[in-house]
Amino acid sequence: MSQSIPITSEDILQQVKLSYKIPEIVEQIVSRKVIISIAEETGIKVETEELQKAADLFRLMNKLTSAEETWAWLEKHSLSLDDFEAIVYNGVIFGKLSQHLFTDKIEPYFFENQLDYAAVVMYEVVLDDEDLALELFYAVKEGEMSFYDVAHKYIQDTELRRQGGYLGIVQRKDLKPEISPAVFAATPPQVLKPIVTSKGLHLIFVEEIIQPELDNKLRNQILTDLFDEWIKQQIEPVELVKNFDLDS
Repeated sequence: MSQSIPITSEDILQQVKLSYKIPEIVEQIVSRKVIISIAEETGIKVETEELQKAADLFRLMNKLTSAEETWAWLEKHSLSLDDFEAIVYNGVIFGKLSQHLFTDKIEPYFFENQLDYAAVVMYEVVLDDEDLALELFYAVKEGEMSFYDVAHKYIQDTELRRQGGYLGIVQRKDLKPEISPAVFAATPPQVLKPIVTSKGLHLIFVEEIIQPELDNKLRNQILTDLFDEWIKQQIEPVELVKNFDLDS
């Protein structure tokens, strides 16, 4: 027999509190209000055509190909049409403000920090025995074993083992500082002598080093990074005026 369970606004707020989400949501609210306020001060406006294009793109990205699917999505997320328009508007205004503030700063930032955007195609096996790690290093270096064989035998994680320890394309800034210098000093393809970190001994195979190129994807990433950092600086000194009571 099916059971009907009523859910109120108070229930939702209580769940948000119990999920430790209040500080995160408050920060999002402050960020949104600061961005909109600064955009208005800067004279940035959103035209109807821009909103329509952004709404079409939003529906496309969320696979909402018909009016019925859009209404169903809104209902699922307890959103009204006004809420949907606010989501689209905020996305456009955030994008226009970030472009206004940082478009001309992308290239200087890239050239100043381009080493951080270098990337490596690498494989890794983490061991806890130094003698074993050195033994395996020399075995791979001398061609007595393949790195794949080492990974298949010594990696515990099933998926990583099946991939032969493949970590994908990893940016320099995402590597541990103990590992990064050795990796980017390698001459691919090359297996590196075990590197010690708090996690263990890292046996690494460097397949390829990818030099950064300022393409559209990286431009967007840098723009996002600059805007996010700017927002943090803007909201840090903001004093919150609490006009709500979460304890009742």
